[in-house]
Amino acid sequence: MTLTFRLAQPRDLSAIMAIERAGFTPAEAASPASMAARIARYPDTFITAWQSDVLVGYGVGPAIAQPHLTDDLFETAQANPPAAAYIAVLSLAVAPSARRQGVGTALLAALTNAAQRQHRRGITLTCLARLVPFYQRNGFASAGRSASTHAGEQWFDMVKMLQ
Repeated sequence: MTLTFRLAQPRDLSAIMAIERAGFTPAEAASPASMAARIARYPDTFITAWQSDVLVGYGVGPAIAQPHLTDDLFETAQANPPAAAYIAVLSLAVAPSARRQGVGTALLAALTNAAQRQHRRGITLTCLARLVPFYQRNGFASAGRSASTHAGEQWFDMVKMLQ
């Protein structure tokens, strides 16, 4: 699969939301208003993956100072602070038709490249237990159970250090 990457644009919102809803439960998924705010406020850390002219996935998250994300990041979107040490991935999602074709891994590589260009120390995220091995294969280390209670799920902190 040949992919191209670009930063999210407001015109991408409906396609992004279709993938968001397909990849997350209603309690986990961002609302259209929340996703629109992320597009507006994370212009350098919201990366979309395209096959031809079809959106097949995206990865998004704010720049934060601490190595673990907090639940408030799912609720409000603030502009990325230039000196923040980490990118906190709030959503990494792939269209059902493009799963198991390396899109998620390619998006993590694109986010890693963005973090390196921006001189971040690492990337952090939370995931469900079943996804821990995927993130470990992509260079993340498990930091154990997360304090997050987002959507009433049990999450695990994962961190990929870059420096």
